[in-house]
Amino acid sequence: MTESPEQQPAAPGRPRRLRPAFVPPRWWPLPAGVLLGAACGFSYGMLATPEYTATSYAMVTAAKGIDPAAAVGYAQSYGRLVTSDATLTYAKGAAGEPVGELRTHVRSETSPDSPMIAVTGTSADRGRAADIANAVTEAVVVSSGHVAKDTGVTLIKFSHAVPPSDPVSPSAPLGTAVGACAGGLAGGLVLLVRPRPGRRDVTAQVPGPAQGGTTGERELVR
Repeated sequence: MTESPEQQPAAPGRPRRLRPAFVPPRWWPLPAGVLLGAACGFSYGMLATPEYTATSYAMVTAAKGIDPAAAVGYAQSYGRLVTSDATLTYAKGAAGEPVGELRTHVRSETSPDSPMIAVTGTSADRGRAADIANAVTEAVVVSSGHVAKDTGVTLIKFSHAVPPSDPVSPSAPLGTAVGACAGGLAGGLVLLVRPRPGRRDVTAQVPGPAQGGTTGERELVR
């Protein structure tokens, strides 16, 4: 009784090749990156501490007989003084934070075309964010008043900061969307740099000279 090809044992000296039970598709990094990024973004949106920002505005006005364009230049200078030690030392009492911590919770913005200064306070508490912005703005206004006669310009408080209603930190849906996009981008980059499977080189077999033939043909070859 002859054995079927499936039942015949492997030839001695030749290992049996085992086929893997499951081979993932080559594009698996893309959906894996999307899922991982979405999970990370959702976790960040749920666990991160909410952050609030409040902004107050101050404006530089030129005195009579002073070129109005000078107000824009002084606004740039006063904007840089917002985070100086002198300003923050004056504002730390009203802001309720030491100078080192207060510096990390306040920033200023100026425009090259407008004599306006925006002072933004940041905090995990919405009321504290507004207090920081207002305290620092008041400190800059008071400091500028000491040299108003010499500069010919006056810095006035233009707008009062109010506690914000919504945080600026990303929410869970936004964090999930951003994380999924970032994960998909990372997965796509992995696919681009991942080496492709090599191709087998097929070498044509060129038949050698025939060994047979008649005696006459062998004599002619010799």
